[in-house]
Formats: sequence, structure tokens, C-alpha cells
Amino acid sequence: MTKNKIDRIWLDSYPEGVAGEINELSENSLTEFFDKHLERFGSKPAFTCMGKTMTYAELDAEAKAFTAHLQSKGFVKGDRIAIMMPNVLQYPVVMIGILRAGLTVVNVNPLYTPRELEHQLKDSGAKAIILLENFANTLQQVIGKTDVRHVIVGTIGDELGFKGHIVNLVVRHVKKMVPSWSLPAHITYKDAISDGKGKTAKPVPQELSDIAFLQYTGGTTGVSKGATLTHSNILSNIMQSKMWLDVGYRDKGKPDTINFVCALPLYHIFALTVNAFVGIKEGGHNILITNPRDIPAFVKELEKVEFHFFPGLNTLFTALMNNENFRKLDFSKLRMTFGGGMAVQVPVAKRWQELTGCLITQGYGLSETSPVATGMRMDATEFKGTIGLPMPSTDIAIRDENGKDLPIGEVGEICIRGPQVMAGYWNRPDETAKVMTKDNFFLSGDMGYMDEAGETHIVDRKKDMILVSGFNVYPNEVEEVAVMHEGILEAAAVGVADDHSGEVVKLFVVKKDPNLTEDDVKKHCADKLTNYKRPKIVEFRDDLPKTNVGKILRRELR
Repeated sequence: MTKNKIDRIWLDSYPEGVAGEINELSENSLTEFFDKHLERFGSKPAFTCMGKTMTYAELDAEAKAFTAHLQSKGFVKGDRIAIMMPNVLQYPVVMIGILRAGLTVVNVNPLYTPRELEHQLKDSGAKAIILLENFANTLQQVIGKTDVRHVIVGTIGDELGFKGHIVNLVVRHVKKMVPSWSLPAHITYKDAISDGKGKTAKPVPQELSDIAFLQYTGGTTGVSKGATLTHSNILSNIMQSKMWLDVGYRDKGKPDTINFVCALPLYHIFALTVNAFVGIKEGGHNILITNPRDIPAFVKELEKVEFHFFPGLNTLFTALMNNENFRKLDFSKLRMTFGGGMAVQVPVAKRWQELTGCLITQGYGLSETSPVATGMRMDATEFKGTIGLPMPSTDIAIRDENGKDLPIGEVGEICIRGPQVMAGYWNRPDETAKVMTKDNFFLSGDMGYMDEAGETHIVDRKKDMILVSGFNVYPNEVEEVAVMHEGILEAAAVGVADDHSGEVVKLFVVKKDPNLTEDDVKKHCADKLTNYKRPKIVEFRDDLPKTNVGKILRRELR
């Protein structure tokens, strides 16, 4: 690859001993990756949830059983299988089992409304879904409109032994977290594993170009699209991320087993790669936090273990630091804190370092980039608010609206090229063409500039996308839902600053019904949008600002 002036700046800024390129991938598929590392680390702890630990050998055996079960049901290479689960031990089991069968994982946010779930299942063409009983009622409402023909329903306590019976009792009858549901043809998670243990999984020939994940993301049209991530994309980002993390351990010492805090959801690409996959590559131990919003319970889990590597979001760091018991924890073993999903604010980073003695470094990426595209050096000594240097084998260009490269210091669109960039959007060549250039750069939609050291700074978003606690919210989707209400004539959604989540959705509404209230609007949206997409503020107006062709000017509303 020919290096231009900016590329040479990147190389000069790289940590000592880290080349500008990753080596050739050592595995030809994620199945090879699992076969190698699950056996290699057999007796070591792989994942812990609610006090129950699963070793690599146990994970290997259960995942193989799940593969055998899926194969016995007639699923063939390339079929899409959905997972609708929070951070529980079942997630890595079924995720690995699906990939070993040559199938494609469709990650689904468990908090989706029926409308959102229906779209994702129909768009992906998923033929099966594995979910917890907590969300079965949602599936019940839409399954008849989808291609799903095999349903596996688990419980939170399935992998917790005897304690699981108590957990399920509390979840169902005390906390009442399981709405009534009926899916007549379903089987239980335990029965699926038991069935598979009586069978032998058959090897499936796989290639790097095979699709591993459909990772759904929003779009400027408001239509959620599946970013097509291949085995090569994920394996490349694992290698890139590990090279970067290894730098951080040079001076800080590397534990025999790295304990990863996994509070971010594994269905989100950030935790999927940085926690699950890098953790497996390292023989690390991921502490799964099922409900990170319950900060007191989260802190109690942290009290039980030494933790060495802590990926998180700005909002999560803030919430933890506001908890008195968190501030009393022993942070002496914490080696690295890594922020992503949304910008880490400088005051938050400063406060975290003062409390824990550990600098937050942050990276940048998207579902379309598997996700890590850039990162601060893991041996950095100061938080400057940049998103750092490009990952090895990754090119960053700053371009104007005509696709022309801009000089250092000038603001333009951040464009990304590298082996971790998606193969395109699932069944949407028109949308793919909008974001991929002829020279294979992905147009991120984020505006920024590069400094003399080769580090990139984000200054704004080109798109109207709203970022709520690291999750993308696309205004068109919110507006489309809003105008379904018979009392709303027009609506426009924008993001406004929020101390807790970075941004929240504000909805401007022109009434058709003069008696329409803010509460009416919020209740309507709550029925069709998952929580982080719902407008938290509603403002009524007589009209909305528009261009001369009638397009609403969201920027003016902001």
C-alpha cells in the first residue's frame, strides 16, 4: 500500500514495535478461531454471570452441542439465525454454536418493540431465533409475519445450576419481568442443548468471505440496515485490537488471566469484538453484567473480582462514579479503561483517572467497521479527547463534499478503509453505494480533522443521527412513528445535549388535533420505539422551518 504524507505521520506515531500493517490472518474462519482457542484455554474461566463461571472447555462442549442441534433441524450454511438476549452465559454458547454451523448471526436488541423486531426478522430473513422468556411476548406478536420456523426459549437461570431456579422464581413472580406468552412450537434452551449432546456436530467448510454477522444499524432513510460483517472483517479487527491492547500491558504488566468487565451488551458490536472475541483470543475471563442499569447490583459484582480491563461508555463511567460503593472499590489491579460508543468527555476522563488511577483511552468505530477503526495509544499518559490513530492496516482520509482529500487541520468527513470495513449492507446495494467510494473508503458521516501527529478529532456529525448512550437514533424513524398518530400533522426529531446520555431525542410537533398533549405523544412513541429512541422532550409549534422544496430544516431546529 502506497503511503501518502498523512500515512507516514501515522507510522511515525505508532507505538514502538507495532507495524503499520497486521500480519496475514492465522485462521481461515471464526470456527477455526474457536477450535484453536477454546481448546487451548480449556480449564481457564471464560465467562462468569451471576456468580456462575463457565470454563473454555465447558463453553466448547455446549457450543458444539448447540451446533449439532441446529444441524439436526435442517439449517444449512448461510441461513440467518437471530439472537435476542442480554449478557447471559447462553449468549456466547449460541453465538459460537451458530457460527460453527456455517450460519449467520443476526444480533437483536432484546428491548425492541414488536414493530422493530418484525422489521429486523423480515429484513434478515431469519429462520430461527433464540431468546429469553422475558421477550417471548414481543416475538409472539410478530412471528406469524416472519420466516422464523424454529424458536428456542431460554430463562435467565438456565446456566446457573440450582441457583437458577431461585433466580427464575424471582424474575417471574417477584419482579414480574416475564409477560405472559404463547409460542406453541418452541423448545426450551435446555432441551436444545440436551438434544445436541446426543448428536455429533458436522464440520462445515468455511471461508473468510462468508458472512458471520448481520449487525443492524440505522440509516438516513430511517430504515434499519444489516451491516454485512464477514469472518475476515471480524478476525481482522480482533487482530488489530489485540495489537493495540498489547501495547498497554508493556509497562503495566499483563495478568495470567485478564478479567474483562463486560457491562456493554454483547449484541452490540463494541462488546462483541472487544469483550467476547478479544477476550477469547487472550484466554481472558469476561464478567458478564446482565443489567448494567442497576448500578448497585453492578458494583456488588465488581466487589467479588479483581478487574483488569474495563470497556465502557461515558454515561456508564459517570453513573458508576456517582455511586458511593463504587468509589470504595480497590482499583489497584485495573490496567486499562477503554471508552467507545460515544465521546468520552474530558471532565469525566479526568475524574475517572483521579478516582481509579487509570487513564481512559478511547477509540472510534461503527457497526460497519467491526467496529474499531481508530484508537488512542494504549500507553498514552494524557486524555486529550481525540479518537487517536488508525488501527494497523487502516487508512483514514478527511475529505470534502466532492471526495477530495483535505490538508491536515481542515474539517471534513472521516472516511475509513481497512480489512474490518463491512462487505456492504444486506440486500441493499443502493444504500451500500451511498457510503462506499470507488477507492473502497467507507463514508462515516462524522466530521473531523487530523492533527500533525496523525490523530483524528471529531467535531460534528454530517448526518442528522442522534447518539443516545452510544446507540444510534435516526430522526426519520422517530418522525415516521410520530406521524402515525392521527393527532400529529408534522414532526421533526433532533438530538439535544444531556448530562447522562450525551444526547436525548427532542421531538417538534405540529398538531392536527388541538387537544393533543405531550403525554399523548410520548405514550404513542413508547408503543413503537425502544426506550432510547423515544422522545424525552416534546415541543409544540405552529409550523416547522423548511427549505424552498419543503424539506424540514433539522439543523435550524437544533
